[in-house]
Amino acid sequence: MRTRTLGKSGLVVSELALGTWGLAGEAYGPVDDEEADKTISRARELGVTLFDTADLYGSGEGKEPMEARLGRVLDRDDQAYVCTKGGNDVAGTPPRKRFDRLFLHRSAARSADRLRRAPDLYLLHNPTVDTLRRGEAIGALEELIADGVIKRWGVSCGSPEVARAAIELGASVIEVAYNLFHQRDLNEVGADAKGSNVGVLARSPLAHGLLCGTWSAERTFDEGDHRRERWTPEELTERLREVAAMRPLVHGEIHTLRSVALRFVLSNQLVSSCVVGARSAQQIEANVRAVGKGPPYLTDEDLARVPKLLDDAGVRI
Repeated sequence: MRTRTLGKSGLVVSELALGTWGLAGEAYGPVDDEEADKTISRARELGVTLFDTADLYGSGEGKEPMEARLGRVLDRDDQAYVCTKGGNDVAGTPPRKRFDRLFLHRSAARSADRLRRAPDLYLLHNPTVDTLRRGEAIGALEELIADGVIKRWGVSCGSPEVARAAIELGASVIEVAYNLFHQRDLNEVGADAKGSNVGVLARSPLAHGLLCGTWSAERTFDEGDHRRERWTPEELTERLREVAAMRPLVHGEIHTLRSVALRFVLSNQLVSSCVVGARSAQQIEANVRAVGKGPPYLTDEDLARVPKLLDDAGVRI
């Protein structure tokens, strides 16, 4: 697994990070405990050194929180880094966002206990611009770093406006959605991130599985799978047409649309690591195979073709 430096955080991390939302069993339906452990272990065997989670993942009654699972399986592995996200008050129904000083201090301490380590990265989980600019949350994170509870702070961003504010206010890392079909956020703040040497984690590189290119128009989703509500059958048919328009990029050493999608993300040198989910050891193996053994990720010629292919398919990025 190749590595990149994660901006001014100074961490050198694998180009693929394991995203654990799906492993928690709340995004796409349940995952067997043994398979979840095996997936994390297999990722480490394959050279993945960054694991992305949140205090919210696996927080349901009777479940092992994903932070606790990572803490147990990684067992203080000092060659592995954990990025967790906080600001989720899961005590109420439904959970709500909280970024006040007292809550963040308590929440970060619980995360550190479950992970059996100070989180290498602690991100505010989808705050608003106003939350960031008020300063209380960032002040709390700086206190937590001084106390040794967390090591670095950043922001998981739901919009370019939040990402830009995070960069301006000193975040060492931002996490943004970035894939073939969703480029806007990073395109808008990329120059700011580069100028401030802010590390970029790219989430949703496969658009919740859509860009794997393996679905048919008859694809259905089980109860408990968020994609069941994300697309109507008509919308899914249209999205699959758009995916099919990317097939000219599958050629030579690039054998699958999964490979096209992941290599596209990693072709952007602003991206330090691509956070890709997996619900089995086989899926993480497929993702590692898809990125290949060495550059180029996509050739300059293929990258130049992407805008026209998207435009011809009517994709608004």
